[in-house]
Amino acid sequence: MTIQHKILMVGEDTDLRELLSEQLQVNAEFVTEDAASGADALARAPDGYYDMILLDHELSDMSGRSLCGQLREAGVKAPIVMLSAAQEPTSADEETIQALDAGANDVLIKPFRVAVLLARIRAHLREHEQSEFAVFTVGPYIFQPAAKMLHDQETDAKIRLTDKETAIIKYLHLAGEKVVGRDVLLGEVWGYNASVTTHTLETHVYRLRQKIERDPTNAQLLVTEPNGYRLNS
Repeated sequence: MTIQHKILMVGEDTDLRELLSEQLQVNAEFVTEDAASGADALARAPDGYYDMILLDHELSDMSGRSLCGQLREAGVKAPIVMLSAAQEPTSADEETIQALDAGANDVLIKPFRVAVLLARIRAHLREHEQSEFAVFTVGPYIFQPAAKMLHDQETDAKIRLTDKETAIIKYLHLAGEKVVGRDVLLGEVWGYNASVTTHTLETHVYRLRQKIERDPTNAQLLVTEPNGYRLNS
């Protein structure tokens, strides 16, 4: 299964939102949602677990910079890429400086190539996934590594994880569809400690399944493969 990143697209230009949404969703790695106003974005983003926000500077109820600042004040940690229409080099520089000062991670000046936007998005997502603020979707759960917690979106239950359980899920998730060998996972989570064996890993996987699987005897999320483990994200 391809890992999907959820992107919130904010802007009053419906044509631009639709165009970018179509281009992004051509790639199975992205799924998009729209917000036509700053107020709509503020209502969604703090609790929406978005992987990224694409923010057009053209908003009817507030400036893009103001919205960016308010999103950061509301606790939004996801990368924010602002789309600006500044044409003159001086005004473009000023727009970029102001947007970055407001909390944006990047600024693209219109017109821009979609391929460039996609490259910027992927670069920021890669960087964010390694940060303490990353939030992932894992099966029916929202996974918050920094909080060592899984939030079940179906039952609203919150599952507390140990440090090792958190590390196991994060490493398997970032591996995508690849099977991770036991020795590799052991080294990544425990380090190269001669006193730790694959039995230790298997014990942790067993306990983790008791927490996260609907039926631990028939694992559908944390799957055992002949050469290791894989996470169905």
